[in-house]
Amino acid sequence: MTSRSPNNFAQNPRRPSLPERAISRRLSVLSTRTNGGPTSSTEHELTEEIAEIKRYEDFTTIDWVQDAAQEQLRRRARRKQNAGVFELKGSLGWRRRLEDTYDAGQAWIVVTLVGAAIGLNAGFLNIITEWLSDIKLGYCTTAFYLNENFCCWGDEKGCPEWHRWSSFWPLNYLLYFLFSTIFALMSASLVKAFAPYAAGSGISEIKCIIAGFVMKGFLGFWTLLIKSICLPLAIASGLSVGKEGPSVHYAVCTGNVISRFFSKYKHNASKTREILSACAAAGVAVAFGSPIGGVLFSLEEMSSYFPLKTMWRSYFCALVATAVLAAMNPFWTGQLVMFEVRYDRSWHFFEIIFFIFIGIFGGLYGAFVMKWNLRAQAFRKKYLTKYAVLEATLLAAGTAILCFPNMFLRIDMTESMEILFLECEADQDYDGLCEAKHRWRMAFSLAFATIMRTFLVIISYGCKVPAGIFVPSMAVGASFGRMVGILVQALHEAFPQARFFAACQPDVPCITPGTYAFLGAAAALSGIMHITVSVVVIMFELTGALTYILPTMIVVGVTKAVSVRFGKGGIADRMIWFNGFPFLDNKEEHTFGVPVSQVMTSEVTSLPSSGFTLKAVEQLLAQSKYQGFPVIEDRTSKILLGYIGRTELRYAIDRTRKEGFVASNAKCFFTQPPSTALQTPSVAAPPVTFDAIEDASGQQSVDFSRFIDPTPLSVHPRLPLETVMELFKKMGPRVILVEYRGRLAGLVTVKDCLKYQFKVEAQDTSTHDPALDLRQEKLWALMNRGADWLADKVLSVSGGRIKLGGGRGSGFGESGLNDPRDQLSPILTPSRHDILDGTEDVDTGVELQART
Repeated sequence: MTSRSPNNFAQNPRRPSLPERAISRRLSVLSTRTNGGPTSSTEHELTEEIAEIKRYEDFTTIDWVQDAAQEQLRRRARRKQNAGVFELKGSLGWRRRLEDTYDAGQAWIVVTLVGAAIGLNAGFLNIITEWLSDIKLGYCTTAFYLNENFCCWGDEKGCPEWHRWSSFWPLNYLLYFLFSTIFALMSASLVKAFAPYAAGSGISEIKCIIAGFVMKGFLGFWTLLIKSICLPLAIASGLSVGKEGPSVHYAVCTGNVISRFFSKYKHNASKTREILSACAAAGVAVAFGSPIGGVLFSLEEMSSYFPLKTMWRSYFCALVATAVLAAMNPFWTGQLVMFEVRYDRSWHFFEIIFFIFIGIFGGLYGAFVMKWNLRAQAFRKKYLTKYAVLEATLLAAGTAILCFPNMFLRIDMTESMEILFLECEADQDYDGLCEAKHRWRMAFSLAFATIMRTFLVIISYGCKVPAGIFVPSMAVGASFGRMVGILVQALHEAFPQARFFAACQPDVPCITPGTYAFLGAAAALSGIMHITVSVVVIMFELTGALTYILPTMIVVGVTKAVSVRFGKGGIADRMIWFNGFPFLDNKEEHTFGVPVSQVMTSEVTSLPSSGFTLKAVEQLLAQSKYQGFPVIEDRTSKILLGYIGRTELRYAIDRTRKEGFVASNAKCFFTQPPSTALQTPSVAAPPVTFDAIEDASGQQSVDFSRFIDPTPLSVHPRLPLETVMELFKKMGPRVILVEYRGRLAGLVTVKDCLKYQFKVEAQDTSTHDPALDLRQEKLWALMNRGADWLADKVLSVSGGRIKLGGGRGSGFGESGLNDPRDQLSPILTPSRHDILDGTEDVDTGVELQART
């Protein structure tokens, strides 16, 4: 990496004098004046105004170096304001001290408020979700608003107060189908009408946001509100989606909304990201009842930058959230989640063989689901974007038809895991699950549930309702693990005297099928997310048993070993690649063996330090979408002088226009001009009459030097690409300039690096399958023929009174907002680099679902 100092610039006599430079300063308005004096309060106000503007720039990236410099300026201004405060006496001195204490403690106030709000929201959502899930099967005669557990409190095997809707089985089937369809229709309609960003899990987008990507509205109040309303509806509809992923989303939304009320986080994006990391930990904590696991999940999966202070705040936020949830006690059992369980029995070393088998299943399950789900996502994005509400409704209807006959698919997935995790005690049974005479029927039922749930997860995850994949995957793993446990138990009972089972004690249950279900859930969760340590801790906190830490570690370790054989990254990382978000994973290591000159953009739109008219600058802003422009001495020498962002340049022009009349042909200076009689955006120009405009216009000038960054991050063209990618990961700049002997050679962005990375990987593994496109087209044609046939039948039966369709693309529920994520495309490998910032321009081409 190369950096320019004042001495370098002083060696060139043609170059105008610039302000004193400090490599730690990134934003141009933070630079000191020519005399090197302290930053003025006016510059601090300019910084605040520019930061306010940047809050509303959608699909851009924040500059971590710039935000760090901005925070240093805020602290410096604060110290200057409070200089001598402790020498003051009276109310003024104490008021300043209280203000300073408040400023230092804002972070703890924010995480406390956010944690309490997340805990309250989680408690209410748990209660509402359980009631909506049970209302599909029956109702409470004593109080209609009670779910089955509360209605039959204290009675393990049901009670007369809880009634099924009918004693006629087909009628119950029909009502179950209708409730599921209506819930899904309501959830998808609300999402599309009010907050399209509330759809999905949100973990992929939050990873990018915490890393610096800006998605306007994704963490807004409406997204929080609609996500909280529609999540119980989506879960109760029976779709194979979970609430744990969306719990992270609404938790982060809560943190974003509340932190905006505090000045310390309102204008500083990097500081806000620290709060968002803590909120992600709290979201997982309330979802699994695991505060430590939530902190580790945020560290392992969510955050690319996780300093020690963020870990401590994440822990405190998760602690407050779980404490509030425990105080609410939504299940009246003292448990934070329904499938929390305690085991009294131990395990035997001969069971490790079966534990390894479960771990292998977890790795294979994750690879299989990710491959086919991304293909389903590609099909959905290509053909079903216009039919989001209809798709979710039909998925829920089909899921209800397939799941009602099966005892393990009919009930809510969290309730299903609660049953599958239980030990077989005398008073704990579920439709013969623990009875030996029903063993084979249960094994076949669990096998069917495993296969069917896997299929439903593939086609359901990604539909336009709040949808997570944690609990569905855990439910698949639990059903498979319980099936394995039942088979191992049957094997032991068939050969009790075998040497293989010599460790078993007589007259004591040797095999606990519930523990196999528990380990299967851990394996499936690890396989789909590619996380290890946090899964072990989460499962430990769910059971509270140190005894099963070693089996859990063995299972998760085997799952991880199998998973990495089928590709890098979990489902969240694959969705990032699929959607084309500019995200560099700090867990990946690459060896390209090429310099940055092979990746950089060589043809760069730059600004000369002088001679450019104001009209030309405005035309450049109007005709280009670039997020910044290098400043050079002139077009011939290309000597690099600095860098100015698009926002800063637009703000400087608007401020100039506002404070005084400036002619369109006024000369713009991006370095300190030789004459001090020039108009600056902060100094009003002398009054100019309309008669004198023609005579004065050629002499007017505008000084933009205070808005440029005189020390942009720059590197040598021969610097290895791997080092440049590490700079992006560790420092987080928006753009890195490439200079050779002081002259601008090009620039490189995150997206440029990703394009080259995918190009290299595409050469090793082909990602485009024409046969897959053909199969997708045939499937879409088949779906169209089926829809036309159904519409004709309904039209015929109703005598022409009911008409389905009304023109493709205008079906029911299709009014409302569009999801901006549907307009994004994967990052590809175009023939030339034609973007500056790497986040705003959209490319087209094949999906990256086969990336390995």
